Amino acid sequence: MTTLNSPLPPALADGVTRLSHWGVIRIQGEDAAKFIHGQLTQDFALLSADQARLAAFCNAKGRMQASFVGYKSAQGDVFLLCSRDLLAATLKRLSMFVLRAKAKLSDATDAYAVWGLSGSATKSIAGGAHSAWAKAENDAETLVQLYPAGSTPRQLCITAADVAPPTGTPLDLDAWRWGEVVSGVATLSVPVFEAFVPQMLNYESIGGVSFKKGCYPGQEVVARSQFRGTLKRRAFIAHGELAMEAGQEIFSADDPEQAVGTVVQAAPNPAGGFDAIISLQLVAQNSLLLIFGTALHLLPLPYPLLEDI
Repeated sequence: MTTLNSPLPPALADGVTRLSHWGVIRIQGEDAAKFIHGQLTQDFALLSADQARLAAFCNAKGRMQASFVGYKSAQGDVFLLCSRDLLAATLKRLSMFVLRAKAKLSDATDAYAVWGLSGSATKSIAGGAHSAWAKAENDAETLVQLYPAGSTPRQLCITAADVAPPTGTPLDLDAWRWGEVVSGVATLSVPVFEAFVPQMLNYESIGGVSFKKGCYPGQEVVARSQFRGTLKRRAFIAHGELAMEAGQEIFSADDPEQAVGTVVQAAPNPAGGFDAIISLQLVAQNSLLLIFGTALHLLPLPYPLLEDI
């Protein structure tokens, strides 16, 4: 595998930032959890008060149309946080499946503020839970523990839109976006709509897929990719000198005409250059990788990949 021979990347700064690139879908009604359980890759029927979920919404071919961080409120409503550029189309698609379910879906982005907390700005969660997707809720806010950026802890904090922001040093949004990349947990956006099955973004290894729940759109394809050894792509973190953005193609020096990977999301590295989550063909991971003719270097993943479920 190609690796980056440079000092360790800088730490994500401590602070608080408003995540303007995230949107909020709210599902109300007595069938809210039951309905969304049948649509996403993760189990929402057994979702407890101290848990959140990473999940994908797929088409019939198992290709991701959106990704979410989801949780259930104390009142029983389900909240799905996703890339804002996908929200309207995703809300429309999900609403088509409601049928007789007692569930009402709405765009709640204007009613809530989604904040990113990093480092010393993160807050304690009851029981000292620091594992990813732990959740805590009180009258003022909901906290969701995320995968860290290197050694820097990160959380989502969801509040009503009209309350004061969480306490902490203001953090630049680009710095937070870089932390998202370094965490290795990809968020789907418009440029990579329907480009990947969940395992191509390592979702089965980071809590984004349940292989024990019932059916959902694309479930057979996702399961077959896992258990029949048909997966040919994985997500990696890569560093390059030029600016990168979602949807750009990556090539191998062995065959500069045929793309071997795709940029999923990217952000400027505070120490220089750009870092990106890329979805890469496994046969190309030991090749010299190129984007716009310049070299990309793979960095170690911050989490292990599951070899067996």
